[in-house]
Amino acid sequence: MTRQMNTHAAYLDPILNHCQCNVHDLLQILRQAQEHYGYIHPDAIDYLSEVLALPRAKIEGVASFYSLLYLKPHGEYRVLFSDNITDRMLGNIDLMNSLCSQLWVEPGKVSEDGLLWVNTTSCTGMCDQGPALLVNNIAINRLTAERVSAICELIRERVPLPSWPAEFFAIENNIRRKDILLNSDFESGSALAAMLQRGALETLQEVKISKLRGRGGAGFSTGSKWEFCRAAAGEQHYVVCNADEGEPGTFKDRVLLNSYADMMFEGMTLCGHIIDAKKGFLYLRGEYRYLLDHLQAVLQRRRQQGLLGSNILGHAGFDFDIEIHLGAGAYICGEESALIESLEGKRGTPRNRPPYPVTCGYLNQPTVVNNVETFAAASLVALHGGAWYAGIGTEISSGTKILSVSGDCERPGLYEFPFGVTVAEVLADCGARNTQAVQVSGPSGVCVAANEFDRRIGFEDIPTAGAFMVFNQSRDMFEVARNFVQFFAHESCGFCTPCRVGTSLLGNMMNKLAQGHGSPYDFAEIEKLNVLLQSTSHCGLGQSACNPVLDTIAKFRPAYDQRMMHTEFVPAFDLDHALSQARRMTGRDDTGAHLERDHDTR
Repeated sequence: MTRQMNTHAAYLDPILNHCQCNVHDLLQILRQAQEHYGYIHPDAIDYLSEVLALPRAKIEGVASFYSLLYLKPHGEYRVLFSDNITDRMLGNIDLMNSLCSQLWVEPGKVSEDGLLWVNTTSCTGMCDQGPALLVNNIAINRLTAERVSAICELIRERVPLPSWPAEFFAIENNIRRKDILLNSDFESGSALAAMLQRGALETLQEVKISKLRGRGGAGFSTGSKWEFCRAAAGEQHYVVCNADEGEPGTFKDRVLLNSYADMMFEGMTLCGHIIDAKKGFLYLRGEYRYLLDHLQAVLQRRRQQGLLGSNILGHAGFDFDIEIHLGAGAYICGEESALIESLEGKRGTPRNRPPYPVTCGYLNQPTVVNNVETFAAASLVALHGGAWYAGIGTEISSGTKILSVSGDCERPGLYEFPFGVTVAEVLADCGARNTQAVQVSGPSGVCVAANEFDRRIGFEDIPTAGAFMVFNQSRDMFEVARNFVQFFAHESCGFCTPCRVGTSLLGNMMNKLAQGHGSPYDFAEIEKLNVLLQSTSHCGLGQSACNPVLDTIAKFRPAYDQRMMHTEFVPAFDLDHALSQARRMTGRDDTGAHLERDHDTR
């Protein structure tokens, strides 16, 4: 046992030393520990339990919460096919089945030789260039049958991931339309210099004048949030950038992090000065692991330029630095209080609110949480002034919004428009044809039918975190909704019973309709579930889980009616059908070999 502990100490001690044995860094410690064996070894948990003085159950509880952490061997190659609806539309399931067939492995199971594990995962943020997959948490996109066959050969030959063809990992920005943010010729340090010249309080006032609202979808006033946090009592204040964009169909942060990181980090830094914070965190979603080294390099360059660290730009007392925390596959961590729990090394379970993060956030200290686009926009406000920014967009929704456009269109990618743009204008720009519906803001958002395409993107009409998924007339909107329901069931954190059980029941009901066992009874049950989920769920995930079903029932009822094969309730499980294999084995198909049942169908 001592030798085993020493073996694990050899790779764990450097990790622990880097984190200074901080229990709040438990998720980061576990993530790095997994990179040694491809899973978290039981003896490693024993060692961490001893060194960090944490119960083993707590460490295992944290690790088991995140889908990209494994407590058992999952093979040398862990292949996760993105299973967002846009990946489905591009044939991801056929490609996964092809890979499994070529490598003789079943989805969800480790191959007999321990080489490979294949499964599906939620949206990987590659909707503009899918189908996509993750290999050992690194993204590969634009999958084809030929590329899948090449991947099979590389796995079969046990070629290390760094030696795979570089073009497999090439990820494009696909910026299709630029406006004030994406077209900005931003110089590092310029917003900070403008703030120092104007003053911290005066810059806060400019942010309030700009009417900048959070770009995560909820739209809370950025200036008010910063002002509340500045005024809150606490030993320390913190700035957190939420880069955990897990909403299916959203990928704008991926591009901003890749090509506009300076603008985002600068926004975090000026926020830090305004609220008197010395420390900031970028919470990066685990699926964007490939961006980590790039972002670390940007931070280091900014330190060398005097834009991070002590006495920033020579201003005495202006001290601020940023640390990157990488997530590990949990959609719920996009909710700000769940994100803070994860930052503290815990399971990402949403907190009760109030209190809100501005008064009781990270380590129970006042904390500002904004997303990537919001901090980048704040840099523009500091540089050009609040009145300039407020003059763009609409009276209620100032500035611009970056939309992640995917699905049935000629030019998927990023589009930046002033707020107030109509759905029809976006569809025309991206080359969409024969469109029957657009899902705005992901599964938890709103499904817009063709007769509503004059509606506008903005907080006064359709607020959005950025997802804009296009579906043409060939798409079955029932299957679109079913995919979204499966997403919610998969991503429920399990904390509250209404969401944990309700999303699973909803998924079962949608599967029942898909299998031809639907009746009016099932529609009534869906309506009951909606009331239950909306009124009793702990957070927004459960409260919005029925949205895609109710929207598509209201606007695309024929897609459901054709699946209502019965006028009266029938069970989802068909025992007579289940006995068909036994009938084939015995060579019987007479009346006596069948169960009596009611054939009352429409």
